[in-house]
Amino acid sequence: MTQVHQLTYGPFAENTYLITDADDNALVIDPGMYDPQENIHFFEYLNQKKIKPGRLLLTHAHLDHVFGVHWVNKQYNLVPEVHQEDKIVYDTAVAVATGYGLNMQPLVAAKVGLAEGDIIELGSAKLSILHAPGHSPGSVCFYNAEEGYVIGGDVLFQGSIGRTDLPGGDFDTLINSIRTKLMNLPDDTTVYSGHGAITTIGQERISNPYL
Repeated sequence: MTQVHQLTYGPFAENTYLITDADDNALVIDPGMYDPQENIHFFEYLNQKKIKPGRLLLTHAHLDHVFGVHWVNKQYNLVPEVHQEDKIVYDTAVAVATGYGLNMQPLVAAKVGLAEGDIIELGSAKLSILHAPGHSPGSVCFYNAEEGYVIGGDVLFQGSIGRTDLPGGDFDTLINSIRTKLMNLPDDTTVYSGHGAITTIGQERISNPYL
C-alpha cells in the first residue's frame, strides 16, 4: 500500500504530492515550493517522516508546479520527468515567471518521457500514466488502479476544471481528456488535484458543472 501526502505551497496555492511506499521510498510530484521557508518546510517534513525521494515527476510544467524543481534537484539530485508535449512549457517556465514578476531559479534540463500507458513503479505499487491534454499539451495523470486514486494535476478539480486560456490550452481538448481518461474510472476513485480539495470521480460525474 502507498500513502499520498498533500502539501500546499506558493503564491498559487499549488498542491505538491509525495507518494510513499511501506519502506518510505517516495515519488515527488509537482514541487511547488516558492521561497526558502517553504523549502525548509518540505525538507523537515521529509526528514520527520524519514521519507526517501527517488523520482521527481511533473503532471505538467506550468510555473506553479515547477517552482521547487531547482531546490529538489540540488537537495536530492533528482531530475524532473515531463511529457514530451510539455517540454516547451517547462523550458519557458522561468521566462513566464519573470513576466508575472515572480522569481524562479534556473531549471535543470528535464527528462522527457511519461508517455501514455507507461507504468511508474513504487515498491509493489504501479501507477499508469494517462495523457490528458487540454490544460497544457503534455498534461498527465498518475493512476493507481489497485488502490483507487489518481494524481490529476490541473485537469479536474472539485467542481471545476483546469483553465484553458494559457498557451497550448484548449477547452474542447480538455473536456475530451476528462471524459475519455478520467470519467471512465470507477466512481470511488479519489482525485488528488493540483489545487483545492480532494474529490472523487463519482462526485464530479454528478455535480461538476463543466461535465
